[in-house]
Amino acid sequence: MKKLTIKEEEAMKILWKAKKGFIKDLIDLCPEPKPLYTTFSSVIRILEEKAYIDHKAYGKNHEYFPLVKKEEYRKIYMKEVVSDYFGSSYKNVVSFFVDEKKLSTDDLKKLIEIIEKGKKNG
Repeated sequence: MKKLTIKEEEAMKILWKAKKGFIKDLIDLCPEPKPLYTTFSSVIRILEEKAYIDHKAYGKNHEYFPLVKKEEYRKIYMKEVVSDYFGSSYKNVVSFFVDEKKLSTDDLKKLIEIIEKGKKNG
């Protein structure tokens, strides 16, 4: 699966939220400033070439829908982030968030509970 650019990710987020749609309808869901029709259409075509989305044709109009689920992309994206920025160590990820004061002691306790529960179920 090819990595997405920022613009491609933004378009995918819109499509995941909408579940399907025509270019004009998808642009309506974009935050301000809205992209130009031709620009957004180009991004959609690239996503189709990368096999992230497909379309159903209604004459000359195309209704687009995602082929890749958001959860599937998140797994791939997170693996890359952990690999590229944290030396493939999830412990380093947690340490980063603790250092940045993004995880509290209560959050860490809950994470430990989740890990222990996973060990029992696995």
